[in-house]
Amino acid sequence: MTDIDYAQALGERLRNIRVQKGMSLQDVQQASRGKWKAAVVGAYERGDRNVTVARLSELAAFYGVPVSEILPGDDNPVAPGQPEGRRRVVLDLEGLDRVPESDRDPLARFTHAIQIQRGDYNGRVLTIREDDLMALALLYQTTADELSKRLAEWGLLASNQS
Repeated sequence: MTDIDYAQALGERLRNIRVQKGMSLQDVQQASRGKWKAAVVGAYERGDRNVTVARLSELAAFYGVPVSEILPGDDNPVAPGQPEGRRRVVLDLEGLDRVPESDRDPLARFTHAIQIQRGDYNGRVLTIREDDLMALALLYQTTADELSKRLAEWGLLASNQS
């Protein structure tokens, strides 16, 4: 991974944490009473500006997450022959009540289990990996692509990222 790739991966993690907290860049600036300028945090998130270890530690404390959750690592290795960018799906958890009752329980249990595993209890959105989507599709006895279509029909896709 090049320095630029690392900065972009770090920035993506910072952005995901901020979004999970339900905060805009302006919200970060206001909540920090100006300690974290929106433009600076945005530059970190885009990978346009390097963040020192000390500042990263302070930002992690501000968000209430361990620094290890922000640092990119090999927690999602790409298998040989697999495309570099693995699909991630951002679920709008606040929309679970729109899911037909007969289909809601497996999805609610699955997302709750992931939240417990990650210690992520914001309740608004949840990013699941392609492997998670495939496992969830098995619960519905369908393919990941078909399940993605259902999730879209139910209005649960906050965004897709590659």
